[in-house]
Amino acid sequence: MCSYCGCDSIEVIGRFMAEHVEIINATGDLRAGVHSGDSAAFGVARARVAALLWPHTEAEESGLFRIMAQDEVYASHIETLCGEHQTLAGLLAAITPGDRAAMARFEDALRDHIDKEDNGLFPAAAIALDGPQWVEVHQTTPHSHDGGEPHVHHHAGGHDHHGAHPATPATRG
Repeated sequence: MCSYCGCDSIEVIGRFMAEHVEIINATGDLRAGVHSGDSAAFGVARARVAALLWPHTEAEESGLFRIMAQDEVYASHIETLCGEHQTLAGLLAAITPGDRAAMARFEDALRDHIDKEDNGLFPAAAIALDGPQWVEVHQTTPHSHDGGEPHVHHHAGGHDHHGAHPATPATRG
């Protein structure tokens, strides 16, 4: 996690970084489930990672990524990060109990992806975006309050309710 520039003090970036920590912690439980070969523990752990990862990637893509991609300087990098979200879905779906190699591929890709965001994109966003852009990021990023349904804040103050990506990454489209 970036700790040198203060970008985590920006609400949405701080949220995404905290979610990264939660996803990495859940991935540790998944690794334990894979290594144990216990199908039940593995299934619960993989479902937990998916339940954290897909709403997170949807929120990144809907708000911050969409706004940053409007600048041609960042568009290609954002496209790469979105592609990595899809790759992570496939890697997660490919893991089976006892398949340590598949687990290692997923975890390495996940950690590399998070590093690109925490130590690259997020600090760049803190510098590149202006006040109105941050307002738009905040308004278009799905939020979940107190475990409720994720929703988006709009300029008029209304809410649109959105479901998260399915827990089965292979069906994520």
